[in-house]
Amino acid sequence: MSPPVRMGLYYGAIFIGTGASSPYLPVWFEHRGLSGAQIGLILSLPMLARAFTAPLLAVWADSFRLRRTALILMAAAITGLFALMALPFGFAWWAVVWFAASSMFSTLSPLTDVIVLRRAQRDGFNYGWPRGIGSAAFIVANLVVGWLVARGSPELVLVWMVAASALAGLGARLLLPPDETHEGGPVPGFRERMAGLNGLLKDPVFMTAVVSVGLIQSAHAFYYSFSALTWKQQGVPESMTGVLWAVGVAVEIGFLWFLEPWRRRVGPRRLLALGGAAAVVRWSVLAFAPPLWVVAPLQALHALSYAATFVASIQLAQTLSTPRTASAGQAINSALSAGLLSGLATMASGWLFDHHGAAGYLLMAAMALAGTIGALRLFGMKRLDP
Repeated sequence: MSPPVRMGLYYGAIFIGTGASSPYLPVWFEHRGLSGAQIGLILSLPMLARAFTAPLLAVWADSFRLRRTALILMAAAITGLFALMALPFGFAWWAVVWFAASSMFSTLSPLTDVIVLRRAQRDGFNYGWPRGIGSAAFIVANLVVGWLVARGSPELVLVWMVAASALAGLGARLLLPPDETHEGGPVPGFRERMAGLNGLLKDPVFMTAVVSVGLIQSAHAFYYSFSALTWKQQGVPESMTGVLWAVGVAVEIGFLWFLEPWRRRVGPRRLLALGGAAAVVRWSVLAFAPPLWVVAPLQALHALSYAATFVASIQLAQTLSTPRTASAGQAINSALSAGLLSGLATMASGWLFDHHGAAGYLLMAAMALAGTIGALRLFGMKRLDP
């Protein structure tokens, strides 16, 4: 089995869990009796802290000789925490357990990106191929879990998440290459690793890039947290939720697998601007609760609002960091995209859903517009010129 396929299967092990938790964990929480505001708060807490937890986890991960070691340990811990969520101790219990599990789970992908990006650069394959396999697994989880929830119990969502995280731990050991964290040298001490992290945080070009990405990606918060419940209010069957999500991820896979030459010509700055503009259009239209025949083709904009923005973000983070700060750079990028900004947006989304329904997407459109303006500022920064 070729290395890109092996790494793609590992991405699949991660995203087969995310494909269940992203759209359906709010359904599980609602089944357990929580309100929209409570769901938004639980989901947002680890996101709000991710600006701190993700870089610290990245610094911790860089203390091991092999990059995959931290992924194995985190996946094992996540499996146990997901299992503990089954205990019926209520809102506070679920908030604490989900905080710990989500903080680690959200770090698996950016740390994997570091391994795959370096391998793609060294061996000459398209990073989008293994990452696209992960997106395909996301679709499988969307469809299968949507079918299970429609015909069974929302409790099956948690069962799926436990099994998927256990698979991710096994996959990290069996599928990821034994790449050294610090090739050609000793593992730097904690102070040296923290100094590299601080250097990135003080870099104005790096921070402009990741904050712009964070605003555009965080504008997906209402969609990720409340699209299933919003469509349910509009009479869309729960099984169709998985199909709609699958449409978005299918075009994402096409973007990752087949548009590599075009992406190279366009470059990360233009990709980011295109992704932001598409997000503004997407969320503005969804705010007016359009009929299903409009929603389905609108999902194709996910190729730009998410996939183009994501590819631009990891390329920018890689370009603006050094080999020794690669983990921290990708972690900071992820922490803002799916962390602090996304946490604030998710918290606001809970209140917006309770009081305004689909109109909550308008705040997302405004965030995407702000991120697009930031992306346009990158065109004046010479460090990113070809």
